[in-house]
Amino acid sequence: MTRADDIQGERQLHAGDDSLKKRILEGEILPGAEEKMDANEKKVASGFWKTLAKAAGRIPFVEDLVAAYYCAFDPKTPNRVRAILLAALAYFVLPMDAIPDFLAIFGFSDDVAVLGAVLAALRGHIREEHRDLARGKLAQLRDFAE
Repeated sequence: MTRADDIQGERQLHAGDDSLKKRILEGEILPGAEEKMDANEKKVASGFWKTLAKAAGRIPFVEDLVAAYYCAFDPKTPNRVRAILLAALAYFVLPMDAIPDFLAIFGFSDDVAVLGAVLAALRGHIREEHRDLARGKLAQLRDFAE
């Protein structure tokens, strides 16, 4: 191998590093995060409504939470936003987190804090169609409960 080959190989290696850095800076998901997003999506899809039913009276922004759920499952939502929403919603769904959900008064307080922060940060991505779906679903649930 010649010195020119070494230099060319180094350039390709650095070009690969620069490409990765560019992807990170542009907000693309890091390697391995896609699998985590898929796992979170499954957890949220299977447990969201059941957990919501338990927590509805303790969460002051239920409509925003349901709108975030619809935003997270909307294919038009950017992957970075979907990944963050799904992680926060998975935290809400899982019963054993920083403060276990089965503790009477405090169980959902950590979930409310996490969800509130995420919703505040990503509010611009939750569109009116997500809010409309949330209002419709909550009305349907209220009618069912009566």
